[in-house]
This record gives sequence, C-alpha cells and structure tokens, in this order.
Amino acid sequence: MRLDLFLRASRLVLRRTVAQELCDAGAVTVNGAAARPSRAVREGDEISIKRRGRALTVRVLTLPQSKQVSRGDAPSLYELVSDIETKDEG
Repeated sequence: MRLDLFLRASRLVLRRTVAQELCDAGAVTVNGAAARPSRAVREGDEISIKRRGRALTVRVLTLPQSKQVSRGDAPSLYELVSDIETKDEG
C-alpha cells in the first residue's frame, strides 16, 4: 500500500493531499529515510511525521484491506512508538 494512502486510511493525516504535501516537504520518514508519497508501506515499518511542533512515530501493525477504514478501526493499524512535543525553530 502506498504511504499516502496508509496515512489517510489510518487517520494519521485527514486528507491524502496533506499526506502528499508532508512527504514532499520532507516531514515524513519511513525507517529513518525520507519518504515519497508513493513509497510502499509494509508491516513493521516505522513512520515518523513532523508537523505543528510535534514529532509522531508509529509502527505499522497491519495494512487495511480497503481504502476506507472506520474511525474505530483506524488505530488498530498502527502502534504508537513516540509522540514528542518539539520546540519551534526561529
């Protein structure tokens, strides 16, 4: 499954276009490497998202069977590794 689709399905990002913009800006990494929106996501991958003074890292537990995942089921797709508040630079 594509990274941008996983971020949307898991509700870590509310819209696919936002996921794509975050990837293009270098704010999303997979297993420590900058990731493009089209990167394939696999179970066990660690995804880090940096935005709005937060650094969120999750581990992919399972991939959804469809693009539409219910709000209640979305958190079961990943496990929270860390959620750190960062200071704004500048």
